[in-house]
Amino acid sequence: MEVWALEAYGAASLLQEMLTIKSDDLEGRKRAYEEIAKGNTMFETGVPESFNVLQRSLRGLALDLKVLPEEKAEKPKKIPIITSKNVSVTLNSNKDKEEVNEG
Repeated sequence: MEVWALEAYGAASLLQEMLTIKSDDLEGRKRAYEEIAKGNTMFETGVPESFNVLQRSLRGLALDLKVLPEEKAEKPKKIPIITSKNVSVTLNSNKDKEEVNEG
């Protein structure tokens, strides 16, 4: 509910910082501290570890979650279960499972 309140007040930058850098984005936190030490106030955030956990959990259910960059947003080749502008969730095939297992 607090997130919704901050969103309603237009605190997008604060929310991004709280939900990524101050949360569990370890690499982003390190980069942010380095940028702050250099005197820069703008920096890019990374992917929170909770998103990686979600992705692995979906793979365990034979679902493939892919985040597409805006400029490369394309239609998935498989039949999508969930789609949005930048996210696609499809069923994994056996070939996909072998690729994940190989690393």
